[in-house]
Amino acid sequence: MSLLIFSVCVLSVLVLGLIVMVFALARQIGILFERISPVGAMINDSGPKLGEVSPAFNLPSLTGGLVQIGAASSRYTLIFFLSPTCPICKKLLPVLKSIRQNEEWVDVILASDGEQERHQRFIDSADLSAFPYVISEQLGVTYRVSRLPFAVLLDGEGVVTAKGLVNSREQLESLFNAAETGYASIQDFASRSAHS
Repeated sequence: MSLLIFSVCVLSVLVLGLIVMVFALARQIGILFERISPVGAMINDSGPKLGEVSPAFNLPSLTGGLVQIGAASSRYTLIFFLSPTCPICKKLLPVLKSIRQNEEWVDVILASDGEQERHQRFIDSADLSAFPYVISEQLGVTYRVSRLPFAVLLDGEGVVTAKGLVNSREQLESLFNAAETGYASIQDFASRSAHS
């Protein structure tokens, strides 16, 4: 009888230990889920819709010349909305520099709003003089940019092919994948596949 009581006690302790371990693992999975960014840009449904022609803009660049956005072009246009005070934007600058140097099919335009002197200091400190850099509150309002960094990809006809909040290189590259595949997001692909 004492052996039976002993085995029940040992099993009870083991079960309680397993319960504690399951809760600890569930907590760790939750923390990991929060740290991993979603695959693909987080699409914003406001502003010009995917497949619509973008409004045209002709804006002066802080790095010289005029920048045409939304006009017909032989190349795609990536409009990257950023701020000098945004740490994620600064983290993505090397990615944008790489895209500018290696991707011949796309022009990268940096866009923001606010005080011109602050942006000029940012251009100098981050070595962004090779990019067209426009300051236009109207541009951000048109695309309904509410959080940064935000990017919009236009095709050669000025049609919005992809857009969204981009917090990582993978999310930025997902805009290019959307242009290549014709699917705005993984969710768009799944919903179209379900209806087929």
